[in-house]
Amino acid sequence: MNVFVTGGTGFVGAHLVKALRARGDTVTALARRPALAEQLGWGSDVRLVRGDLADAAALREGCAGVDIVYHVAGQIAARNAAEFMACNRDGTANVLEAARDGGARRVLFVSSLAVAGPTTPGHPIDETRAPAPVTDYGRSKLAAEVLVRAMPPSLPWTIVRPPVVYGEWDRGTLKIFQLARRGVVPVFGDGSQELSVIHAEDLAQSLIAAATSQAAVGRVYFAAHPTVTTSRALVLAAGKALGRDRPPRILPVPALVARGVLWAAGTLAHIAGRASLLSADKGNEYLAPAWTCRSDALTRDTGWRAQVDLDEGLRRAANWYREVGWL
Repeated sequence: MNVFVTGGTGFVGAHLVKALRARGDTVTALARRPALAEQLGWGSDVRLVRGDLADAAALREGCAGVDIVYHVAGQIAARNAAEFMACNRDGTANVLEAARDGGARRVLFVSSLAVAGPTTPGHPIDETRAPAPVTDYGRSKLAAEVLVRAMPPSLPWTIVRPPVVYGEWDRGTLKIFQLARRGVVPVFGDGSQELSVIHAEDLAQSLIAAATSQAAVGRVYFAAHPTVTTSRALVLAAGKALGRDRPPRILPVPALVARGVLWAAGTLAHIAGRASLLSADKGNEYLAPAWTCRSDALTRDTGWRAQVDLDEGLRRAANWYREVGWL
């Protein structure tokens, strides 16, 4: 197929482009920094369009005559709610307009479990759960979903909401490894927060499955490995993947202290004019009892199943971080 990927040089986008190339698809990727494509080793196999989600001309160029638009690009850290909306909501509107005008046959939108909101321990949610975001990020992704759902029948769509995504090329997981290597890892709360996770390679395959299945048209799905972990278990698994003789020490950060730290970090970032993943708003996410979901519907409609378990995925990530000199 002929496909266009926004955010192709980002973490999830890079894995998706790799999987699409392996399928033999003709790939065009939107990239703010084309130099990253060289690091990914794409060569001439991938056509690059330089621009971002606010660049209407670049989006029109990328969407022209494609079969599928994979809208992966988004902002996970911003200085305020307006900045989240400008990228995640308004940027999505720009992509949808370009896809419609360019004659795309399908749009796959990568959303987030943050749209659904936190869950309760022992009860992973499915797609029947009404949206209940608790962060500015989650609300901006929900706003984008509303726009996707409003598209006319001439532009079929599918939405996939991943939970925590990890794997090679991910700088978020890298921080856990760096702390685990030093031997002490702070964890918000007591470490019992339940988490659904998915390796980026599995997520890429789920996006392709959803975008190419007729049964998935007009549907919203979660994509996750069926095994639920906890924040504490994730840290210990990262230490194991590093081959440490002793597991890293986990330092619980009580909720009151955590909220104070997040408020201070967010305030300093605001003063400096920087976006940060540490903020008072994010406390609603970091301190929730669970973020878990089920992928039964996606499996039922497409046959997709996650293949990479947490131990294997973290081991692969650790090896890759060492190979490229990040760890």
